[in-house]
Amino acid sequence: MADMLVKLYELPSHEDVLKGLSKYGIVIKRPIGPEKISVVEWVREQFGKHWASETDVSFSNRPISCFIAIDTTKDNEIIGFACYDATTKGFFGPTGVNPTYRGKGIGTALLLACLKDMYTIGYAYAIIGDAGPVEYYKKTVGAVEIPNSHPGIYKNMIK
Repeated sequence: MADMLVKLYELPSHEDVLKGLSKYGIVIKRPIGPEKISVVEWVREQFGKHWASETDVSFSNRPISCFIAIDTTKDNEIIGFACYDATTKGFFGPTGVNPTYRGKGIGTALLLACLKDMYTIGYAYAIIGDAGPVEYYKKTVGAVEIPNSHPGIYKNMIK
């Protein structure tokens, strides 16, 4: 999988996506410090230690460079997450949604929350590292593949 580049100054609006989620009781929010352990543990359980490590790093950034999706109808249960500036500056990811909740636009809302936040703090472009669903990112945010970018920053990562 290649890395992808996104123009942050040409992002689509995400208001409609957020309104659509509200009918399910789903809220996208930036977690606060006391929620760190809950978020990192949830990510580790759902997606493994590497993504949990990156999520942990995102809590050290100011502002915290992580957003979560919660289900307010289920006692604010975490159902999704997305981070940026976790692997390296300017990188979006990791991101994931509980399989039970997929297909409702939660991933898109988390993606746009992060990318819009990156733009707000001064980035013009973002890199989606080791992008899995390439066609999704092309369609949703106009991302383009970066030639010869695999394995990129992950080249010598320990397992």
